[in-house]
Amino acid sequence: MRITVFGAAGSVGGRIVAEALERGHEVTAVVRDAARFGELPPGARHRTGDASVAADVAALGADQDLVVGATRPAAGREDDHGATAAGLLAGLAGTGVRLLVVGGAGSLVVRDSGKPVYDDPRYVPAAWRGIALASVRQYEVFRNAGTAAVDWTYLSPPALLEPGARTGMYRAGRDELLVDAAGRSEISVEDLAVAVLDEAEHPRHRGRRFTVAY
Repeated sequence: MRITVFGAAGSVGGRIVAEALERGHEVTAVVRDAARFGELPPGARHRTGDASVAADVAALGADQDLVVGATRPAAGREDDHGATAAGLLAGLAGTGVRLLVVGGAGSLVVRDSGKPVYDDPRYVPAAWRGIALASVRQYEVFRNAGTAAVDWTYLSPPALLEPGARTGMYRAGRDELLVDAAGRSEISVEDLAVAVLDEAEHPRHRGRRFTVAY
């Protein structure tokens, strides 16, 4: 499979690139600044591009089977989430290239309270609320777009996403935050990458959102 990953030097994007290469896929790793090429695995093609610019997305997504959006805005630029969603959709419209976006957990619903995650301080401390709300707006861009022009999938991670072990194990859900028996909602970035590649190879959530956790 030919896969282009935007945000390839980030924590999530880098592990998605590594997982895809390990599985034998042909990967184009995209960053905005060529100075970061040294952070990318040598087995990938290194390219520069901006996921919010439709022309970049169209050029780097040409002849690919899948584009993965794994970008995260810098602090203070949370609204870039929506612009990136729009750029990815516009760049791939009508091309037949699938799109899989790693978004945020903010729009998931907490089962025991009925509240959205962004409004539950157990999972979103005040310092994280800005990016959580931005991920809600990002997801709305996809929901409002429909699936006529782009075959998209949106992955919401659990409340806590940190580097850790690759176990290859996870649970999948739809619109509710997944928690364990102790109320924790978490997964390693490595196992999130496993979930991304599993969905890439065996699509089960086309035109909708899904979530994963331990």
